Amino acid sequence: MTSTEPTVGTASASLSENTTDTPSSAAPKLPLAALLALSVAVFITSLTETLPAGLLPAMSSGLHTSESVAGQTVTVYALGTVLTTIPLSAATAGWHRKRLLLTAMTGFALANTVTAVSSNYPLTLVARFVAGIAAGLAWALLVGYARRMVAPAQEGRAIAIAMAGIPVALALGVPAGTFLGQEVSWRAAFLAMSALTAVLLVWITAVVPDFPGQQAAGRIPVRATLRVPGVLPVLTVTLVFVLAHTVLYAYVAAYLHHLGLGSRTDAALLVFGVACLVSIWVVGALIEAHLRALTVGGALLVGVAVAVLGAFSGVHALVFVAAALWGLGWGGVPTLLQTAAGRTAGEAADAAQAILVVLWNVAMAGGGVIGGILLQAGGFSSLPWTVLALMVPVLAVVLAARAHGFPSPAGAAGPS
Repeated sequence: MTSTEPTVGTASASLSENTTDTPSSAAPKLPLAALLALSVAVFITSLTETLPAGLLPAMSSGLHTSESVAGQTVTVYALGTVLTTIPLSAATAGWHRKRLLLTAMTGFALANTVTAVSSNYPLTLVARFVAGIAAGLAWALLVGYARRMVAPAQEGRAIAIAMAGIPVALALGVPAGTFLGQEVSWRAAFLAMSALTAVLLVWITAVVPDFPGQQAAGRIPVRATLRVPGVLPVLTVTLVFVLAHTVLYAYVAAYLHHLGLGSRTDAALLVFGVACLVSIWVVGALIEAHLRALTVGGALLVGVAVAVLGAFSGVHALVFVAAALWGLGWGGVPTLLQTAAGRTAGEAADAAQAILVVLWNVAMAGGGVIGGILLQAGGFSSLPWTVLALMVPVLAVVLAARAHGFPSPAGAAGPS
């Protein structure tokens, strides 16, 4: 996820106490050390969620389960986030932000350590659920935290730096974790995550500034957010697009092994990840004027990628081409959907982000479950065609949401 940040408070609550009327030309330098610490936190949360995708065959062997059952370690992580993000964000709204971030990252360190040493499948599921809870806490504050560190004119750059952990996790983290799992053991990959988190805890303590929590009176009702025109189309696209992606991605290592590419899983994931980085760069450059076109293009690229996988899975060179197309289509999706939600919701942007991240993880959980069912019922060949079918409603909703949600320039300017 995944991949977006919910902030339950109002947009105004996200502004730093020290961001006043300083002109943008005289704005202070970005606090890079602190923002990079947030980026590493994003990297850890993103990689912790998706790491099993590259280690599934080895994990299933180590936990004495089938690959479809081992795939539920992704599902239960997402469930931890889904079930706890909004209530825990509300319960901890008054906490100082640094205390909350340290608490969340400590949860990751403990959960990944237990995952690394456990040979008991139920205990592993509990650890992954705890990691999902920690993810909910972290994603409930990371983007808002970045915004509060800087002047208003610098918020976009600050968020971009903090969110850079997502493509880095895809481009480098998952392939590196897969390589480590293949060359050493899958347990070593999770232990490496714990070690990195321990370093990050020291980093956060040393350089990240603290901010107070939010006042209860400043929160936006979630129900009111859902009534804002365009919010439901954005959330619908989020749910279905992420579901489609996860159906295949949660089982990508097992899928590649089925195609005879098990020893090249890390290479295929690297191709996918580098393509994601390219996608992020393109989206960052063009999103201000072309959000709708980029979203349509991303959906089409993912559709073409899975069609190639479904039709030409026996041609290994085309599998790598499909991985590149998939990454190009998917890499910018978190940025596109988060931006669409923020623009569409207006004053309710923070509540929209909270709902978005919950739905994102509902889709992650659903994708793990549906993918497992498909493997049992229809085999590996059913996965890409299922993704292709799900991309049809994604495109339909984006194209229909011309006035609100994913507006065309004319739709944005015209009446609702």
